[in-house]
Amino acid sequence: MKIGEIIRKYRKEREMTQEQLAGFLGVTASAVNKWEKGSACPDIALLAPIARVLGVSLDTLLAYQEKLTKEEVNDILRELKERMDKEPYQAVFSWVQDKIRTFPNSVELMVQAAAVLNAYRIVSEVPDEKQYDEQILACFERGVLGQDEELRMMAAQALYSFYLSRQDYGKAGECLEYFSDQNPEKKYRQALLYGRTGQIEEAYRTYEELLYEEQNRVMMILNGIYMLNIQEKDFARAHYIADKIEQIAGSFEMGRYYEVGHRLELAVQEQDQEACVRLAKEMLYTVQDICSFTKSRLYSHMAFREEEKEYGETMRETLLRCFRDEEIFGFMEQDERWQQIVE
Repeated sequence: MKIGEIIRKYRKEREMTQEQLAGFLGVTASAVNKWEKGSACPDIALLAPIARVLGVSLDTLLAYQEKLTKEEVNDILRELKERMDKEPYQAVFSWVQDKIRTFPNSVELMVQAAAVLNAYRIVSEVPDEKQYDEQILACFERGVLGQDEELRMMAAQALYSFYLSRQDYGKAGECLEYFSDQNPEKKYRQALLYGRTGQIEEAYRTYEELLYEEQNRVMMILNGIYMLNIQEKDFARAHYIADKIEQIAGSFEMGRYYEVGHRLELAVQEQDQEACVRLAKEMLYTVQDICSFTKSRLYSHMAFREEEKEYGETMRETLLRCFRDEEIFGFMEQDERWQQIVE
């Protein structure tokens, strides 16, 4: 069933005349008549309003046309980019609109083609470029309602950037609802909005939280690689990764304990008594300041819980219990320096 037939079907089900439907949509009755006869298709920006007036979903309204395959979408996008180098923007824009009308069920085509069109008008001098806002935004708004996570994020990011560039910070903030709370992009974009709207303290705090979270993520990844190196007995690479962990911890001002503590595992695996003694002493010495990062200027706008600041007070005994584990440190049993440490 073609889109005109679907419009006619649901219009009649609601006992609505062509004139009434046209009035709701702000178009002429002649336009509605042409849609229903199949001699013309509604503009992409009208698809959502038509669906709302008729009380159907966009999927129902557009069910007359199969989706394009990924290869077909890529072919159209490739041709779009080629046309951009040869034809006026208006002509290319009209060509894209025709493609979208032909394949209105292809959310991927809508979002990606709109992204190309939008990017091109940003970097090029397109005459009266704001006249294209409505159609491009309609494509992105359809994208954020789709099922594909990647396309939803692409559309949400595009909408956010558009409203931010227009200094419509309220609309930009609404776009953040499409981002998962676990997505760091959401927090970054929120921090950017805070800065643009004069909420400076909130912006600082949000950026610093992102920095702290990113440090945790990077350290976790490096530690995973480090433990794999040890598991594979690739001690040379383990030392290399250990150096990187120390550098990262230093750059993020996490404190000396975090810079060196991970090396003890490697020293045990290599049964390096000198390294074990040196590292154990340094860890016991610096463990009291394990939460010194809470005083770093990098995180000066963050609020740390009081128990985090006092965490180091309980860590020393935990370390000593670990050092007394004969299964792990049995090879250090005859070393007098080690006995002095654990006793």
